[in-house]
Amino acid sequence: MPAIAWEDLPADIQHAVQDNAIAGHIVKAEPRTEGIMPGLSAHIHASGDDDAAFVKAVPVTSPAAGLYRRELAANRALPAVAPAPQLRWGTEAAGWIVMVFDWLPGRSADLSPGSDDLPAVLATVERLADMLTPCPWPDALPVADYVAALTEKAHRLLAKPPHCVPARDRYIRAVESFDPADLSGDVMLHYDLHPGNLRVAGRQVSVLDWSFACRGAAWVDLAVLAPRLIEAGNTPRQAEQLLSELTAWAQAPDQAVVGLAALWTMFREYKSLYGPPDVQHFRAQAANAGRAWMDHRAF
Repeated sequence: MPAIAWEDLPADIQHAVQDNAIAGHIVKAEPRTEGIMPGLSAHIHASGDDDAAFVKAVPVTSPAAGLYRRELAANRALPAVAPAPQLRWGTEAAGWIVMVFDWLPGRSADLSPGSDDLPAVLATVERLADMLTPCPWPDALPVADYVAALTEKAHRLLAKPPHCVPARDRYIRAVESFDPADLSGDVMLHYDLHPGNLRVAGRQVSVLDWSFACRGAAWVDLAVLAPRLIEAGNTPRQAEQLLSELTAWAQAPDQAVVGLAALWTMFREYKSLYGPPDVQHFRAQAANAGRAWMDHRAF
């Protein structure tokens, strides 16, 4: 999908953003190119009190429209004190889904070994689990619904010739022993924790992009963070040692962790081979981290 610029929004939508979410007059909309989500991402600069905001928008005809709708609903459900950018305004109108957030300065989290960011990131993830229990979003999908998409890609990958799937037998054993019921819980999960969704400013960490928010057990967010820690340079042992400091990790059933790790990795294996060319490299890096974790688990 071609990149969307602020100028591509209908005039009525631009005016609505101005009237409902911006103090002062919009003087510049600076495109932001981080991430792989289609749609408009722009840093809005305004006159007056030097107001700044972040706007996301996508046509309702986009394949990503469902994710935008879920992100809008999830942000409306988040408590005001949550470590996340404050949603100023959002709407679905004139064929567009639009969200405007407070602009958060800072940078992506550094998850590498010994990083000063690691304690704050882990503390924030644990605090979120406490804050979002019980789940404040009544319509949140169960995380098992998202994992079903991983399972579908896993079966597609396993249907390829055996030489195309390294460690195929281990994958099969992990999937066959996996029970999605082990994911159940009443925590509002982010389900997509990675450095780009963790904004660090000083000692503060904010969690961005809630488009995959769902309901499940608190340990699930830690399980999807584990391969990101490995991708950042931690060994699997180091990654699990970091997670072991959090209460929820002790509640994670070993068999369920292994199954979810296998499904998470196979999804990225599949996307690295057959997904859009512009993201294959990133998917391959993630798959490599997932395989390293699976080797460590030695299932």
